[in-house]
Amino acid sequence: MRNRVIFIGSATGLLLALISAFIFSQQPKSQPPLFKPAANPYAHGIYSNGVIESDQAQGENINLYPEVAGPITEILVTEGQQVFKGTPLLTIDDSVQRALAEQQQAQAEAALGMLTELRAEPRRESLAVSRAQVDNARATLKSARDQLEKQRHAHDMDARSISADALDNAQNAESIAATNLKVTERQYALTKAGAWVYDIQNAEKTYTALSKAYQSSAALLAKYTIRAPADGVVLAVHSSVGSYVSPQGAYETYTQGYTPLVVMGLPQGHLQVRAYIDEILVHDLPEPGRLQAEMFVRGTNVHVPLTFVRIQPLISPKIELSDARQERVDLRVLPVIFRFEKPANLNLYPGELVDVYVGAK
Repeated sequence: MRNRVIFIGSATGLLLALISAFIFSQQPKSQPPLFKPAANPYAHGIYSNGVIESDQAQGENINLYPEVAGPITEILVTEGQQVFKGTPLLTIDDSVQRALAEQQQAQAEAALGMLTELRAEPRRESLAVSRAQVDNARATLKSARDQLEKQRHAHDMDARSISADALDNAQNAESIAATNLKVTERQYALTKAGAWVYDIQNAEKTYTALSKAYQSSAALLAKYTIRAPADGVVLAVHSSVGSYVSPQGAYETYTQGYTPLVVMGLPQGHLQVRAYIDEILVHDLPEPGRLQAEMFVRGTNVHVPLTFVRIQPLISPKIELSDARQERVDLRVLPVIFRFEKPANLNLYPGELVDVYVGAK
């Protein structure tokens, strides 16, 4: 009986072992790929990474940095909004600069008022007063001369009738009246001549200097409003109301670095791809007239034909894709720009990474 139990247990264990071995030896059926991996469509095509950008005649997307510093007071646009050249995008607190500009404007206006006053001289009222003073001085001189003549006539008739002291006083009064008339006549001529030319020139220079100072302050004040430099689309706004920005840009919390305050691109009927060709493959590039390329959108089976635009003739470190400025290998690339029409049934956005194959016609 005991041997029978041992035999049955051994047989059961062997059977379980065989079943386990069979189960674990089965390979799971592989799942079909979600999309077909990019394949080189050219016999001698060159592979490269690419970044989608807005279609620009030259350069890359428009990166806007403020020329002044301060907290943002208002954001006037939304991401994806189409704007025209000169459209206000956002404003920075300008209270201090606005007060300074208004002060300098008032100073310039005061200087202009002084200059206008000098140019308007002589004033009619001042000229009338000066003329009246001349007439009064002439009348005083006539009265003094008449008095002197009377005393001289009386003295000639009887020397004892007029004292020498009285005659001297009359002569002195006539002399003083004559001198006073000359002074008032010269004062009248000076008033009639108007402001001195050197006073006018000095006032003109003062007004010009203050006007230039106001224009400078007004120009700086205008920079507190960031405006669109061209027609296009707002791709990104890297800040919010109340955030402090500077000419370095906006502080990015996630990357802990500074980014452009606003990124703009041209209207996105067409886009472009900036393909980065490894420097060791640059010599395999066909002539620009024979270049053709296809773009493969990652995560899809879509491939888009590209039209060659230009080569940026400057090999630079490959930091655009990762922003890594410290790498163990100094990998350098040549940017080649292609253009394509945005597919109607596929969402593509600037900044998206794609695979690009470059071949020859």
